[in-house]
Parts: sequence; C-alpha cells; structure tokens
Amino acid sequence: MAANTATAQPAGGLGTAVKRLFVKLGILPFLLVIALIVFTLMSDNFLTPRNLMNVLRQSVYLMIVSMGQMMALLTGGFDLSVGTILALSSVAGAMAMAAFYAAFPDMAGLAIALGCLAGVAAGVSIGVVNGVGVAFFNVSPFMMSLGMASVGFGIALYLTGGVPVYGMPVAFGDLFGFGMLFGIPVPVYVAALLVLALYAFLYWTPQGRYFYAVGGNLKAASLSGINTTGTLLFTYVLCAFFAAVAGMLLTARLDTGEANIGASMPLESIAACVIAGVSLRGGVGRLENVVLGALFIGLVQNGMNLARIESYLQTVVLGALLILAVIADQIRLRYVASLKD
Repeated sequence: MAANTATAQPAGGLGTAVKRLFVKLGILPFLLVIALIVFTLMSDNFLTPRNLMNVLRQSVYLMIVSMGQMMALLTGGFDLSVGTILALSSVAGAMAMAAFYAAFPDMAGLAIALGCLAGVAAGVSIGVVNGVGVAFFNVSPFMMSLGMASVGFGIALYLTGGVPVYGMPVAFGDLFGFGMLFGIPVPVYVAALLVLALYAFLYWTPQGRYFYAVGGNLKAASLSGINTTGTLLFTYVLCAFFAAVAGMLLTARLDTGEANIGASMPLESIAACVIAGVSLRGGVGRLENVVLGALFIGLVQNGMNLARIESYLQTVVLGALLILAVIADQIRLRYVASLKD
C-alpha cells in the first residue's frame, strides 16, 4: 500500500510540473518546435540563413501590427480595422509624397518625411474615432472597429479609384523597402526600435500597467483612480499608429500606394497575439511573446510556400492555428484554476 502511494506521488508531481510548464510557457514554444521539424523535413531550403532572414523581413509588418493589436486585447477589446488603417495610410502617404515630390523634385527627403507623416496621421485618425466610440460611448470594440474598417476602406478606394498610387521618390523604396544595414533589412531596425519603445512604456512606466489593470477589471481600475476612458482612447490610437507605420513600410516595399493591402491583417494579428498567450479576456499578455508569435506566423507561411502548399489551404491552416490557440488558452485557464486549488 505504501509502495502504491509512493508511486502515485511522483506521477502526480510530474503532471503538476507539466501543467505549470504549460501555464508558464503557453502553446507557442511547442508549436514553434513542431513547425521547425515539419518544414525542415518538407524543404531543404527552410533552415538556411538566407531563408530565415527572409522570414524575419517578411514578418516585420505583421509584428508591428500585432504589437498594436496586443494593446487592444490587453484592455479586453480588439481592433478589426488594422487592415484598413494599413491601406488608408498607404494611400494617403503615397498620394501626399507623390504630390510634393512632383512639385519639388529636388526635395526628395522632405517629400518622404511629409508623406510618412500624412500616412501615419491618416491611419491614426481611424484609431481616434475607434477610441472615442469605445471609450466615450461604450460601443463594442467589435462593432466600432468593424464599422470603421468599412469606412476606411471606402475612403481609400474613393481616393484612388482602385488604382495604385505611383510617383514616390525612388529613395523611399530603396531605403525603407529594400535597404540593408550591416546585412539586416532596414524595416527590421524600425521594428526593433518600436519593440524597445513599447517594452519600456509597458513595463517601466505606471501608465503601461494601466492597460493590464483596465483589461483585468475595468470597474476596479476606475475605483483605483485610473483614467479608464483616457486609457481606452489611447489604446486604439496606439494600435492605429503601429498599423499606420506598418502601412508606410509596406508601401515602401511595394513601391506603390495600395487600397487593397492588409485584408488579412486583422486575422493574422489576432492569431499572432492569441498564439503568444494574450488572453481574449484582457489583462494577460507579454510583448516578447507577441513578437515570437508574429515570427511564428511568418515562419509557417514561409514554410508552406516552400512546400508549395496552395494559398487557399494556407488560409485554412492559419484559421486552424487560431482555433487551436483559443482552445489552448481555455485549457490553460483551467490549469491555472486547478493549480490554485
């Protein structure tokens, strides 16, 4: 009888250890290992330094958008208009840049600066409207961002007539689209600076903790003296800012302003965050995990391309990963409750 009891205790201890490991790390590390093994077996070119650098470059845009999406998720909402913000910033920035460059062809640097400013401002304006609706009028983030996604997309199509915008300075694409510094693409440096800035803000300032407090318990945060209305407004402005920056970087890569880019960004950014352990209930999530989540999505897309998997099936895989991540999040919450007991 004593021997049976002694055998049961290590088994229970092992089960508890596995639960604690899953609660601490989430599902992302396991998915990363599986993806690396599967795609390495499917393609000899997958783990080459050149391809991994290509994955990093391609993941930059999703990474930046996902950082903003994380802010919305932390406060208990989400932003379905990030794709539209991407497109509107691309169109507005390209039009402003092209117009100024046509008028002053000798001032390419100023044209690039003004174009980027115009693009980011156009994107942030969508975030301001989202924030006002959610913070001041208590509109559901789902309905508010969904409605603004339609509005922004319509504005982008109206401005361009569905035709790509050309005429930007060549230096814009050469620097922010295809530029390299010490063998690393320039957009990677931009993403790294944004990650460091947001990390410092979130974890080294009192204001950064407000996002977690608001998402954890809105009423308790308000009673604690936190300006919940201002925090929610700033959340969607910040989310739009990140999406707009990604839109300008993608514009440089495409060398055109496009009204049809970013359609998959809402799904992909939410997937990157949820896979990284950001809770859909708000108040839980780490920035470094979101960066890895975006890299994982880029890794999977790259691996499927090398394996010559059709684009339609790639969409199926991405949706399945999102569902799997949500299920894992539910299981993780149950484990947290059982470990407390």
